[in-house]
Amino acid sequence: MRASLLFTALITAASAETALTIYNRNLAVVRETLPLHLEAGENAITFDRATAQVQADSVVLRDPAGSHPFSLLEQSYRNDPVSRWLLLQQFEGQSIEFSHTYPDGRVDLIPGKIVRSGYVPGGSPTEPIIEVEGKLLFSLPGEPLFPNLGDGSILRPTLSWQISAPEAANFDAQLSYLTGGFTWEADYNLVAPEKGESVTLAGWITLSNHSGTGFDQAKVKLVAGDVNVMESDVRTLMRKNAIHPESAAAAQVQEKAFDDFHLYTLPRALTIRDKETKQVEFLRSPQVHATKKYIYDGASGFRYYGGIQTQPSQGQTFPKDVAIYWEFRNDEDNGLGVPLPAGRVRFYREDSSDGNLEFVGENQIDHTARHEQLSIYTGNAFDLVGERKIANFESNERQKWMRETVEVQLRNRSKEAKTIIVREHLWRGANWTIENPSLPFEKQDAQTIEFTVNLQPDEEKTLNYAAHYTW
Repeated sequence: MRASLLFTALITAASAETALTIYNRNLAVVRETLPLHLEAGENAITFDRATAQVQADSVVLRDPAGSHPFSLLEQSYRNDPVSRWLLLQQFEGQSIEFSHTYPDGRVDLIPGKIVRSGYVPGGSPTEPIIEVEGKLLFSLPGEPLFPNLGDGSILRPTLSWQISAPEAANFDAQLSYLTGGFTWEADYNLVAPEKGESVTLAGWITLSNHSGTGFDQAKVKLVAGDVNVMESDVRTLMRKNAIHPESAAAAQVQEKAFDDFHLYTLPRALTIRDKETKQVEFLRSPQVHATKKYIYDGASGFRYYGGIQTQPSQGQTFPKDVAIYWEFRNDEDNGLGVPLPAGRVRFYREDSSDGNLEFVGENQIDHTARHEQLSIYTGNAFDLVGERKIANFESNERQKWMRETVEVQLRNRSKEAKTIIVREHLWRGANWTIENPSLPFEKQDAQTIEFTVNLQPDEEKTLNYAAHYTW
C-alpha cells in the first residue's frame, strides 16, 4: 500500500488576487486566486486572510480550469485570533512570569500559576485566578509574559483544508465565500445655477468595509437591486460571478443588466482597509434638465381605504406647507439613461454673488430604471402658503349621498411668479363627481385630482370645489 504524504502550506494575501462583489445589504462575495502546490496524498492548506464574518458553509475551493483533480477531505474556519485572554486559557494550569512595573519605574518578574484564565469563548472575560506564592489573586499580578503562542494559535481569521490529490500539481485555485461586513450605497449631487433648471449631476459610490479584514488591490463589482437573501439565490449569483468575471479595464464604471438586477464594475482595483469607507465617482452628466415643482397637499393624511366616510370634519386643521419637488427623467435625451442605484440625492444652488454652492435639500431615491421619472421632495417653500378648510358638509344617508365643499387659499409672498399644484384626495367614497370648481382640474387616479394655480408676486388666490359622493 502506498503511504500517504502530508504536505502543509500557508497561503497569504501576498499571493492572492482578490475580487469582491458587494450587495446593498451587509453582504459580499469574496473571490481569491490561490496558488496551490499539492503533493500526491494528503495536504494541509491554510489561508489566513479570511474575513471575520465568513459564512462558513458558503466556502468553495475549486480549480476553475477543471484540469487538476483533487478532493476536499475536511474544511474548517477559525475566528479566534490570539489574544491575552486566549493565551491565558491555553496556559491554564501552568506557571508563567508576570512583569510588574512600580511607580518609580522598577520592574519585577513575578512567577504565578494560572488557575483560571477568565477567558469566555464569544463573551467578555471574567476575573482570572492566579496563584502567587501559595495565595490566590483575582487579578493579574502584572503583564503576562508567555513563552510562546501556544498550540494551535492563529493571528487572523483562518480557513483550513485537508486536500487529497492523486498526483502532484501546481495550479491557481479559486476560493469563493459569502461574508457579512460590506455595504455600499449611491450618493448623488445635483448642482443648479441660481436661476434656471439645468443641473449638473454627479453620482458617487460609497463603500464600507467592516468585515474584519482589509483587501489590497481588489477588483470590485456592485450589485444593485433588492436581492432576497436566500442562500440558493445568492450562491447562484456567486457562481455566475465566479465563472463569468467582467473586465475592469475601462476608464469608467461599467454597468450591465445581470439576472434581474444591475451589475456595476469599477474601473480600478481598490485597496479597502478594514473599517474604511471609500468613495468612487461612477456617473457624471453636465446637463440634466430638472423641473422644480411646488405642491400643496393639505389633505395628504387622508386616503381612501374602502367604505363610506360620512363623519363631518369641520374644524379640522390642515398643514400650510407648500412642498418643493425636483423632477427629472432618467433617459438619454436628458443626459442620463442609465440605471440609478438607490441612494441619497443632495441638491445645491450656486450663489451668483460669490460663486459658492449652497445646500437646498436632500432625499432618498429607490433603484430607478432607465426611462423612469424621478420626483424628489427636498423641503418646504418659505414664501408660499396654503390654507385648506372644509367650507360646508352635507349628508343624506337615506338618499345615500353627501357633499363636501373645500376651500383652499394660496399666497405667494415671494418676488417672483410661482405655480402651485394643489393636490386633493377624494377619500370619502369610491363614487364621486366634482361640482362648481373655480379652476380646471386633472384627474390623476381614482381618488386624486390636481389643480394648477398660477400666482404673481404677492398674489393671493382662493380655490373652491365641491365633491359629491353617492353610494
